[in-house]
Amino acid sequence: MLPAVIIGAVTCLVMILSVLFFPKLKLGKLTLSTYWIVTVLGAAVLLLSGQADLPALGRALVSNTAVNPVKILVLFLSMTVLSVFLDELGFFRYLAGVALRHTHGGQKRLFLSLYIMVSVLTVFTSNDVIILSFTPFLCYFAKSAKIDPMPYLAAEFVAANTWSMALIIGNPTNIYLATAYGVDFLTYLRYSIVPTLFAGPVAFFALCLLFRKKLSAPVEHTVERDAIADKFLLWVGIAHLGICTVLLAVSSYIGLEMWLVSLCSAGSLCLFVLISSLVRKKKPVELGRCFRRAPYPLIPFVLSMFVFIVVLEQKNVTAEVGKFLGNDFAVLKYGTLSFVAANIVNNIPMSVFFSSVLQTGGGMGGMLATVIGSNIGAFLTPIGALAGIMFSSIVSSHGVKFGYLDFLKIGAAVAIPTLFAALGGLMIVV
Repeated sequence: MLPAVIIGAVTCLVMILSVLFFPKLKLGKLTLSTYWIVTVLGAAVLLLSGQADLPALGRALVSNTAVNPVKILVLFLSMTVLSVFLDELGFFRYLAGVALRHTHGGQKRLFLSLYIMVSVLTVFTSNDVIILSFTPFLCYFAKSAKIDPMPYLAAEFVAANTWSMALIIGNPTNIYLATAYGVDFLTYLRYSIVPTLFAGPVAFFALCLLFRKKLSAPVEHTVERDAIADKFLLWVGIAHLGICTVLLAVSSYIGLEMWLVSLCSAGSLCLFVLISSLVRKKKPVELGRCFRRAPYPLIPFVLSMFVFIVVLEQKNVTAEVGKFLGNDFAVLKYGTLSFVAANIVNNIPMSVFFSSVLQTGGGMGGMLATVIGSNIGAFLTPIGALAGIMFSSIVSSHGVKFGYLDFLKIGAAVAIPTLFAALGGLMIVV
């Protein structure tokens, strides 16, 4: 047991250090993120040292269960393709522009419009997609309007990682934990909607209180109008995402697995776009850019972390943690511990670990509290989620300083009250 725990702890520590001090590795023209390289190397050391039962590990990777990491990756990547395709057509920028143009020069109204827009879009897409789409736009807008970008970047990140709790598709951690516990789309929604509705307004008012002085300054300019270049493909993309979301909601009642629904939807979109491109004699450039933007590093990262969890499960580590936590006060225990753990090891490996711990104890309340911790923990520090790592890289490339201490300052003021508001809402429904 001890060697596996030591290898896992060292791997997580090195991963955190790589994110803080050496996030990118350049090999000629190729630039790679180091976080997933570290976890792959750690998993390799674990396997080569003889800590794993290889036949059992192989069976876990190909098992026909909802917690199969391959199925979860297919679901997440397929939903990402559907959402990023709309972004490539300018859909999210267009919606943001519509909201921002109706602010009439006031930053407080602008702030509210942005928060509502990001919240609504996050519910139906995912937090990662919204952060990738909106962050460059907000940096550009703040520079054009000659206002401080910090309140808007914070509002975007907080809203995206709070309202992502609402639907199972809002965050890969939601998908992993809920499917590991055998919870379908509608059952998840029935339990998640109240904590999300409790957390969302608390997060907003905490942000308003934190940035009240900066939001009093006037807006000097307005953003330029963005137009949709290909309205036909836009409606094709909206139709596919909408139908996919509806099918995900009823998948458990019609005997379809969610990963298959999302894969068929993404496949149908690709086929439709390719046929349309042939007929119109136009290259499918948006589709090509969409696939180039897909978060492929998530594949080796999730698979290598899955190796760690299977080995720790084989060594009875997760069972011992589950027994230690027990079922008493499960919502508070699992919610606060997952919130803290996400900022030590990142929310995806934390969720993989807790999915195994929950097999021993915690119940529905513990699982949903872990979902809350994995989402809200994302905006305490930049290590809390992959979205934080991507966000930090984007704002830095636009010359905006939003470092570890900035994250922590906002997180202490916003994430902690938001966490306990969500956990309080969960206690009502569980």
